[in-house]
Amino acid sequence: MRKYELMTIYPVADDTFKAGSDAVRAVLTEFGATIEKEEPFGDRDLTHEVKKHKRGRFLLFTLSVNPAKLADIDRQFRLNANLLRSLFVRLDERKAG
Repeated sequence: MRKYELMTIYPVADDTFKAGSDAVRAVLTEFGATIEKEEPFGDRDLTHEVKKHKRGRFLLFTLSVNPAKLADIDRQFRLNANLLRSLFVRLDERKAG
């Protein structure tokens, strides 16, 4: 298991944000990820339109997951209509401590 940060962007509407973030948590749990922390970053303007949205609600997850499962998790994220974008960033083990 390695530590990662996962930045996710959802539509600003409360109902789609809740549905999208719940689906992300379910996918992560399904693939054996351990969510250590969730940090909301609020609503922000996007630099370019994403799926016809000009604003997005950002949520940062810190998690531990098997790196072999990242491709499968990403594939499931693409099926989530309430998730605009996601990005995994591997944390340096020395700093993640």
